[in-house]
Amino acid sequence: MEPTPRADLSRTWALVPIRGLETAKTRLGEGLDAEERLELVTDLLTRTLAATRDASRISGTVVVTMDPAAAGLASDHDAIGLVERAPGLNEAIVAARSVAVARGATAVIVVPADLPAITPLALDSLVEAAALATSGSGAAGRGGVAIVPDRAKAGTNALLVSPPALIEPAFGPGSYAVHGGAAEDAGAVVVEVDGPLSLDVDTTDDLLAAEAELGVFRG
Repeated sequence: MEPTPRADLSRTWALVPIRGLETAKTRLGEGLDAEERLELVTDLLTRTLAATRDASRISGTVVVTMDPAAAGLASDHDAIGLVERAPGLNEAIVAARSVAVARGATAVIVVPADLPAITPLALDSLVEAAALATSGSGAAGRGGVAIVPDRAKAGTNALLVSPPALIEPAFGPGSYAVHGGAAEDAGAVVVEVDGPLSLDVDTTDDLLAAEAELGVFRG
């Protein structure tokens, strides 16, 4: 019988998937031209990398992308840029996870590069919430999963998993419920974390909502 997986948040790595600087966020095409969209995507990735670099509870970052320019931006922020031709988002995340685990990661946080309110404090708070949940009575010896849902509680805006491969990434429609179900099936301690990471930018309406809440954040 295999031992029960145990959560360990001591070496938490961030995994940041992004298809490419010029090819991301095409759904914003009605509201932004190509140059404006590139500026927005670059800004969002830059603030994501700054947050993962400066968060005290994050040990390292892997950016997985098809775009060498995005990988280069990762290197500029002390992150690993992994150029990967994986067939899909979740496969790319698995590839990035392998890189993090090879460098000693005991936990991973998947952080898509479209969270305009991301900060080092928001990331540290997510890790601390998972650490608190997995250290309580009855949680000893169990793995941990922390989920940040989107505002509709349909998608997943951030996913912390320890041990790193306790559950597989399932980003896509309805991923919030899929991740939660997988965590329960694995016997993990599951914690939902709301807050600034619940705000994402997928559509023009999202962009307007982000700018209304945060002010003009591009540039």
